[in-house]
Amino acid sequence: MKEGLQIGDTAIIRVEVTEDKFARFGEEVVHPTYSTASMVYDMEWASRKVLLPFIEENEESAGAAVQVKHIAPSALRTFIEVKAIVKSITNRKIVTEVVAKNEYGLIGKGEVEQVILPKGTMREKLDRQIQMESK
Repeated sequence: MKEGLQIGDTAIIRVEVTEDKFARFGEEVVHPTYSTASMVYDMEWASRKVLLPFIEENEESAGAAVQVKHIAPSALRTFIEVKAIVKSITNRKIVTEVVAKNEYGLIGKGEVEQVILPKGTMREKLDRQIQMESK
C-alpha cells in the first residue's frame, strides 16, 4: 500500500433514492424507501473511495466485513450523503466508520473493513472454486 493514508481521511458519495434502490425481495417492493442493501453498497463504495488512491499496481482490495445500523427511512428522490472516515489502518486492513444522512438527518451508520491483497488473489480463489465445481 502506498504511503499517506491516515486516520481521519474521508471520502463522500452522494446518491439519489430511485426506485431501483427500494427495499425489495425478488421483484416485490416491500417498502418504497432506500433499502438496507443499497445503504450497504453505498457505504462500501464510499469506503473503497478512501482507499483507492493508496492501492499499488500489484495490489487489490476486497470488502471483508460490514456492520450497519439502518436508523431511518429515506423516500424516493431524497438525496443521501454517505461519508467514510478512516478509523484504523494496519498492514493489510483498513476500517472505516461510515455515516449516511439525508436532508432530514442521520439514516444509517456502521463500519466497513477492507483488506489489501496481492493482485490476482481473488481471481485465483475464484478459478480454484470453478475447477472444484467441474470435477
